[in-house]
Amino acid sequence: MSRRDLTGAVDFSVLDQTVAGDQAIADEVLGLFQQQAQMWRPLLSSDNEGWRDAVHTLRGAALGIGARDLGGACELAEAADDMTAAARIDRVVTALDGALADVAAWRHELMLRGLKG
Repeated sequence: MSRRDLTGAVDFSVLDQTVAGDQAIADEVLGLFQQQAQMWRPLLSSDNEGWRDAVHTLRGAALGIGARDLGGACELAEAADDMTAAARIDRVVTALDGALADVAAWRHELMLRGLKG
């Protein structure tokens, strides 16, 4: 997995601006995003009472790293009613999967750069 595997689900220039180009901090932030996503994923079901809180939290984290599609999916889910919640949450999960794949590819690329010195 490397930069060539990026899908565009995350615009890493957003994170780069946030961390002022410090790749070590960027890697740390992306690692935290991955860890937190593991906590949020089980909550992403309309059967779970806390899904709206999870989606709201995920939205902020997504926008912070440049995952605009995920942030948008979260925004739509937050506004969902009982009839549309399940479908919108499914969209959040799909967007989260895409963002996590891009994060993994980016972090792998950072690790390879570190090995090359």
